[in-house]
Amino acid sequence: MATANLLDFDLDGLAAFCERLGEKRFRAVQLFRWIHQRGQARFEDMTDLAKSLRSKLQSVACVESLPVLSMQASADGTIKWLFDVGGGDAVETVFIPEADRGTLCVSSQAGCAVGCRFCSTGHQGFSRNLTTGEIIAQLWHAEHFLRRRAGTDDRVISNVVMMGMGEPLQNYTAVVPALKTMLDDHGYGLSRRRVTVSTSGVVPMMERLSNDCPVALAVSLHAPSDALRDGLVPLNRKYPLEELLSACVAYLPKAPRDFLTFEYCMLEGVNDQPEHASQLIDLLRTHQRRGLNCKLNLIPFNPFPQSGLKCSAPAVVQAFADRLLGAGFVTTVRKTRGDDIDAACGQLAGDVQDRTRAQVRMQSLREQPIAFVNREVTH
Repeated sequence: MATANLLDFDLDGLAAFCERLGEKRFRAVQLFRWIHQRGQARFEDMTDLAKSLRSKLQSVACVESLPVLSMQASADGTIKWLFDVGGGDAVETVFIPEADRGTLCVSSQAGCAVGCRFCSTGHQGFSRNLTTGEIIAQLWHAEHFLRRRAGTDDRVISNVVMMGMGEPLQNYTAVVPALKTMLDDHGYGLSRRRVTVSTSGVVPMMERLSNDCPVALAVSLHAPSDALRDGLVPLNRKYPLEELLSACVAYLPKAPRDFLTFEYCMLEGVNDQPEHASQLIDLLRTHQRRGLNCKLNLIPFNPFPQSGLKCSAPAVVQAFADRLLGAGFVTTVRKTRGDDIDAACGQLAGDVQDRTRAQVRMQSLREQPIAFVNREVTH
């Protein structure tokens, strides 16, 4: 039997693995707790496991996290890790401490194939999907590092957001077992309300997620019309707004909250004008009548040189928010965290051996005048 990394298994997967070793499910539960609740990687230190099982595990299994290439701490307490995932690829993970929660932003892919115009990761292109073990290793390392640093056995990370590098729903088969491990009471015991998958709108996988593992959902909207969104989120050409918002309505009955979150990156002169706000209100009201309940999260754009885009002025962002609030939509403006270490939203880049010719594609995209698309939308 080949050596298995036990971080790759949710509890059912670990139980099946133990069964192949001739062990009962309760042994898998014990093992799962040692790995995830106690952060133990050495089988010989898992003292309540039978010696015979520990001996078997030594030859067929391991608990292998990811090598840390670097760790940076922001002035505001945010921490960013760069993890080596092999083959010249590295992914970034960010911990954001707040008074009432500790949030970990986790990557699901080395790079991203969606290629959103305003996202630093998308400009790097795509190398490969991460395994379940590589996704969970980010949480495993961060949680137990932070506990040791704080000198506590209490849980430090209360929230996980799949908003790091990659489109989680394009790595569905690895992401779902990772989510189940996060939620499992024998693992990290996180609430479904506190685990969020962010998607740019992979409509068929949204339906599957609602059946397989419904967690909180954040949808990258960023535009009030197909004409504008096509230029910002290329996936919109495959799954346009009508399909996307219908999928959101269908997801809600199984969601752990009675609303979904829409992310909206504020781009100067592109999607931040009063007419864009009016169109967004009309769009959401149309689907509100069909059962949509949502919260809007406005994200000040974090500029990077390759994008050719600028952040909306604070007064423009606030005016946009006020229009939405005045129309009755719950709206927040995301506070930028970790921007001094490039850990803010849209800044995660890592190192990616691109297999998608992203630089050529993104250069071509930059040469397309968004202002033209903007005129289509606003007149």
